[in-house]
Amino acid sequence: MDHERYPDSLLRQILQDTRIIAMVGSSDNWVRPSFFAMKYLQAKGYRVIPVNPRALGQDILGEKVYASLKDVPEKIDMVDIFRNSEAADAITDEAIEIGAPVIWMQLGVRNDAAAARAEAAGLTVIMNRCPKIEYGRLNAELSWSGINSGVISSKRSKKAGAPVRRGGFSSRRH
Repeated sequence: MDHERYPDSLLRQILQDTRIIAMVGSSDNWVRPSFFAMKYLQAKGYRVIPVNPRALGQDILGEKVYASLKDVPEKIDMVDIFRNSEAADAITDEAIEIGAPVIWMQLGVRNDAAAARAEAAGLTVIMNRCPKIEYGRLNAELSWSGINSGVISSKRSKKAGAPVRRGGFSSRRH
């Protein structure tokens, strides 16, 4: 597989087939990207199970934290790796061992040797991408800037100091 470019059809199929995601490297700190991604994916209907040995026994966003993928009692559809590229090696081996069909390495995470082992075992591997971002992009939730809040504008309304509410960012000038 070409790990530089993934067809939208592949990403869309993975996101449609996935129901349970094990997020390795989940954090209970609301400012961490894994917390934000977990909350977003839960809001989209996914069950996201946090895996983090340092948070064992805690709950993150209403889900019990597990120490390893082997400890998760559910069948996992996707392993989302929020760890560095080196750590992805052992996590990938564990994902192969439990039979997870998809390994998704987050932005900045790439391990070609681990990906080759996983693909040889029949798994699908996505590297250096974020399922939250791809979900939003494939479902027209994101604008060119990566957000679509609909409330940010540099224009002032007639009321002193109040920003003008617009339908999000666009490439056109207002």
